[in-house]
Amino acid sequence: MGARVETSNWPLPLGGQRFITPPRLRRLLQRHPLSAGCYPLAMGFYPEAVGHQMQRARPDDHLLIYCRSGKGWLETADGRLEVVAGDLLLLPKGVAHAYGADGQSPWTIYWVHFDGSLSQDFLHLLGAQMQRRIGMQPRLLGGFEALLDLQRQGLNAAPAIHAAHRLQAMLSSLAALPARVSLKSGRVLDIEAVQAVMREHLHGSLNLDELAAQFKLSRFHFAKTYRALTGQAPIQDFIQLKMALACRLLDRGDIEVRQVAEQLGYDDPYYFSRLFRKVVGMAPSHYRALHQG
Repeated sequence: MGARVETSNWPLPLGGQRFITPPRLRRLLQRHPLSAGCYPLAMGFYPEAVGHQMQRARPDDHLLIYCRSGKGWLETADGRLEVVAGDLLLLPKGVAHAYGADGQSPWTIYWVHFDGSLSQDFLHLLGAQMQRRIGMQPRLLGGFEALLDLQRQGLNAAPAIHAAHRLQAMLSSLAALPARVSLKSGRVLDIEAVQAVMREHLHGSLNLDELAAQFKLSRFHFAKTYRALTGQAPIQDFIQLKMALACRLLDRGDIEVRQVAEQLGYDDPYYFSRLFRKVVGMAPSHYRALHQG
């Protein structure tokens, strides 16, 4: 971790905020077992940030930016992207990038630099996309405001550790949001829409070709894009949804394993049991007995 956080020196207007965690608190957060996994290094709020831009050639921390309104841009080795209201930028450590406000409609953004022994794991949860179009998320806005409260709570250990936990909760909640991506064709692949199709087929079968066809994509492109957004293969997610339904059916206690298998479209109850054990970690008969106690 570098000695200082590389933030912009953009002049703060009335209503803007920028807080850099002091070195003493950074050392505490880095060493304390309750915060060492992931903690904030700097955070801020830039309203209508006219003239704001920043370039980082070798950043030694991670950066999260959320655009509340207006427009901006992000430039990486892969090219230049337009950023609009509701976009989330995830800029990992070590990846060169530049970003800035649009000249005509400058963005209003919240941002936080962070690091920690588990920070890479949190980013992995969020997937490989640097730009995510998540729309307006009031809970996320509230999360940033809560982080910025650290500036008003003094420089004590307890508020700083609490801020680290708020950041961790914010990152994990972002991972649970349905992801979507704009494709080169102009279409949008919405993970929530894909999983809605999966849920419609929980009592039957669904293969990768059928899923890809629903969204007018090739099998390869669909699977690659889905994995980039979620970290999992689409059929793996489909099976996990089926097994979650199997758990709910078994929790009722008045239905045989064979009947559960049939309701989920499995003709072979032994194959269903092997699949259930692989996903859940125990045989369906043991799961049911465990939940009848």
